[in-house]
Amino acid sequence: MTAIAFAFVLFSSAQPRPNIIFIFADDLGYGELGCYGQQKIETPNIDKLAKDGLRFTQFYSGSTVCAPARASFLTGLHTGHTVVRGNKAFPPEGQTPLPDSVITFVNLLQNDGYATAAFGKWGLGFISNSGDPNKKGFDKFYGYNCQSLAHDYFPPYIWDNHNKVDLAINKTSDSIYSASLIHSKAIEYIHQSGSKPFFLYLPYTLPHGDVIGPHDELYVYYAKKFNEQYLAGKDLKTRPHNIIPEPLPHSQFAAMVGRLDKYVGEIVKAVTEKGKAKNTIIIFSSDNGPHRENGGDPEFFHSNGIFKGIKRDLYEGGIRVPFIAYCPGKIKPGVIEQPAALWDMYPTFLQLAGIPQIKNIDGISIVPLFSNNGKQKKHEYFYWEFHEYDGRQAVRWGDWKGVKLAVNKNPDATIELYDLKKDPGEKNNVAAIYPHVVKKIGDFINRAHQSNSDWPLLYNEINRTKQ
Repeated sequence: MTAIAFAFVLFSSAQPRPNIIFIFADDLGYGELGCYGQQKIETPNIDKLAKDGLRFTQFYSGSTVCAPARASFLTGLHTGHTVVRGNKAFPPEGQTPLPDSVITFVNLLQNDGYATAAFGKWGLGFISNSGDPNKKGFDKFYGYNCQSLAHDYFPPYIWDNHNKVDLAINKTSDSIYSASLIHSKAIEYIHQSGSKPFFLYLPYTLPHGDVIGPHDELYVYYAKKFNEQYLAGKDLKTRPHNIIPEPLPHSQFAAMVGRLDKYVGEIVKAVTEKGKAKNTIIIFSSDNGPHRENGGDPEFFHSNGIFKGIKRDLYEGGIRVPFIAYCPGKIKPGVIEQPAALWDMYPTFLQLAGIPQIKNIDGISIVPLFSNNGKQKKHEYFYWEFHEYDGRQAVRWGDWKGVKLAVNKNPDATIELYDLKKDPGEKNNVAAIYPHVVKKIGDFINRAHQSNSDWPLLYNEINRTKQ
């Protein structure tokens, strides 16, 4: 059975092609949802999505920080092949742009008749360069172009395509909460959708730092639940992006996750009210592990579950993320333990849309897993690299996990090795016991890494250039 034919086993050719909604949380850890073991924060809407859909237990982001994760998602490439491999500023605003040569899966959906829109955070190029979201397939973009500004939940402006949305009132008081404004526009988009199938990308900023927000019912609820004591004096740290410091950061962080959960419930409700629930696939995930920035406290919330590491680490806690796929009557509820990665979304969405698969990407469609009766092709290995913190690389091969640190200082740095089946928390480095596995991991690293302008050249590459 061909890839296209298999997609229509899920979505009958008698129906319109499926709508696709991809909800992309920001810095939400694997363990910060009830359905993944969270005990302190309540997430009933996302938990219901998981109960009624497919919950993946070994899903990986494309990176351990925002921009490269998003680049991996849109290009279908792991970070050994993407142009963007870290959060690197690029004038006049924003981060390293996706080049003109990059064709995103959204470009292909748009060219094949899909309406396309994104609401949230972009971080892959400004409106005046090659990374403009309108050039990368989106009819409409509403939200933050720049990740740095996105730390501020009460910003002076955001973008509506190429038009600045003036929120200057926030310069004098925390008045317009961006997360709520962006979400309201997304709901409006669903309600106004027509007969064309749509792809809706929702890279919401919650619960990324700064930990700041309205003191609403959720905030008050968690303040009482935690009996949190108000910070004062030197403990009350001034937030660099906001006027008023947050005196109850644990309560506010829980409320941020709670607001995200509320938004997810409202998205499902809007799709249902529009009469499109049975032909809309909703996917929920996160761009990387939990943060410890401007109020974040992953230790208090056990945000990474049993896993080692947080945002900016290539240990499991930095890259293993929640992933839920939901479509009533089309996606059979269950739990998927087979590993998959964010770069798999590129071929997955093309297959769901009935668009012929393209070559020269790293992703593998996971549509067969949605029906629980299709044969799913497996990756030979998974690869990550991160150009900050002196350069980091990691490989997963079967149940083996290799991590290499400070590669910019020493390209021949030793490889740490973990057996994820016996040691999912990566506590015991067994490299000395299995040198043949370490060599195999090293071979994968050498195969997967390709140099580009955004990744600092390794020393041996620099030396070859000088010779």
